[in-house]
Formats: sequence, C-alpha cells, structure tokens
Amino acid sequence: MNKKFKVNVNHDLSFNITDQDIASLDALPTSKTAYHILQENKPFLAEILASDFNKKKYTVKVNTSTYETVISDDLDLLIKEMGFSLGSTKNIDVIYAPMPGLILEINVAIGQTVKEEEPLLILEAMKMENVIASPRTGTIKSISVNKGEAVVKKQLLIEFE
Repeated sequence: MNKKFKVNVNHDLSFNITDQDIASLDALPTSKTAYHILQENKPFLAEILASDFNKKKYTVKVNTSTYETVISDDLDLLIKEMGFSLGSTKNIDVIYAPMPGLILEINVAIGQTVKEEEPLLILEAMKMENVIASPRTGTIKSISVNKGEAVVKKQLLIEFE
C-alpha cells in the first residue's frame, strides 16, 4: 500500500509525498542527524536540528536555510477534517513509548508538577532524539524507566496523578 503524507513547511508551503518517494530518495547518513542528499544531480546537506515526535514537527536545516516542518499522514488529516485535534483529550494519565528506543534524558521527578508541552524525557529512536512532552498539566505519579534504558514500543514511561 502506498502511504501518503502531507508536508507543511514554514506554515506557508505544503506538498504531498508518498512512502515510495521517500524510499527513492538518494540520501546517505553522515551522522546521527545529518544526511547528504542528491536530488536532480544537485548535492544538499540536510540536518535535523530538533524533533517533536508527538506533534510530528521537525526543524530541518538544508545547506544554509532552516525550515520548520509538520508531517501529517492520512489519519492526521482525517482527524483534522472532522474537527478534532490529537491534543483535544486532556485526560491522559499515562505515557507509553511511541516506538522502541533508548532513554537519553529524564527531565522530571516523581511528585513534580508539569505544564502542558513541558519536556518530560528524550527518547532516541532511529538515530533521532525525540522529545516526549507532557500532554497536559499535572503531577508526575511514577516514572517507569531510567536514563540509559532501552524501551520497547508501548512500554509504560510515565504516569500522572
């Protein structure tokens, strides 16, 4: 099946890509976050400066220009079209790992009060650092992982009171 994505760049440019477009991209990793890309016989250096996996937002530097991007899949677009938003449910009491990876940092402690969007931890996955932010304001009840620990997809990370 050919999966489709809508990419929004700097809030003013949108275009569609498919997983086949991504697979055919001539890109070689040069570090954990940098890639050498060849497009129409022109070389580009791309670097991922920041990523927010939950919001699907990425800051990408291509050569000397920096771009803020949001990548939406078909489900994201359908939810938006129906008038809902992914962050509209504020009764989230637990956070699970969105993908397998390694816990690089834990920025909160048990009993700490956090605000919505406050960084809770950093999960390294697929050579990218993903900031896991708080989905709501609340108090941390428990932290089920430790710094340096490998986690699997859907593993419990943090519970709220």
